[in-house]
Amino acid sequence: MKVELKLNEKQGHWILAKAGKKVLRPGGRELTNRLINNMKIHREDDVVEFAPGLGFTAALTCAKKPRSYTGIDNNKEASELAAKNVKYQNMRMIVSDAANTTLPDDSVTKVYGEAMLTMQSKMHKKEIIREANRILKKGGYYGIHEMGLQPNNISDKIKKNVYKEISANIRVPARPLTTSEWVDLLESENFKVVKVMRNPMHLLEPKRVLQDEGFFGTLKILSNIIRYSELRKSIFSMRRTFKKHEKHIDSIAIVAQKL
Repeated sequence: MKVELKLNEKQGHWILAKAGKKVLRPGGRELTNRLINNMKIHREDDVVEFAPGLGFTAALTCAKKPRSYTGIDNNKEASELAAKNVKYQNMRMIVSDAANTTLPDDSVTKVYGEAMLTMQSKMHKKEIIREANRILKKGGYYGIHEMGLQPNNISDKIKKNVYKEISANIRVPARPLTTSEWVDLLESENFKVVKVMRNPMHLLEPKRVLQDEGFFGTLKILSNIIRYSELRKSIFSMRRTFKKHEKHIDSIAIVAQKL
């Protein structure tokens, strides 16, 4: 298990966070809300989140007052940041890989993760999903919110080009899947898919930024982009890449149930 003590500030999501962006999920605030609502989190739930990031979704979850919330992150600095941003009495953070949570078998009722499986190899995706299944009680829900590819019959040539260019720009290996591939992956690990939701991949489009961050949050981001040339260069490069491939990338959220 590899534990990282410091954030890699050259990675795309931390560059955006440095600019002031709080919502870092591919489908934005809207798709995150739809995911959490369909997870049906309530006061009797023991909830686990993989890679909470800044804690935006953790705050939505903790507002529902679950019996417990556990965040799993292999980055010590990130886990401390999430805990600081949320401050929920029944919250704890574990610094560990999502494929090795250290939690007991059949011990929680809801597990979810956003914008993290996309960055893993196929084998590590399976390991993380398998871990979610292991710690969930029978009938428990597992939710994901990730980047998607379209259409389902996308050619290998286009897929490899998307992988290459997005990975180079966000400085993290990106391996999004088509809807059918995400569904097949979950079903191969003893889950039944109960809900599939989609949204365009408009993370850096002005309308989405305003929707996600609000008026004053958007002003803050714009101010930082204007003031800091390196930040501006990186963010504009990411936006051009997303725009270039918008025909073939989107965002997807899935809720699945442990059989």
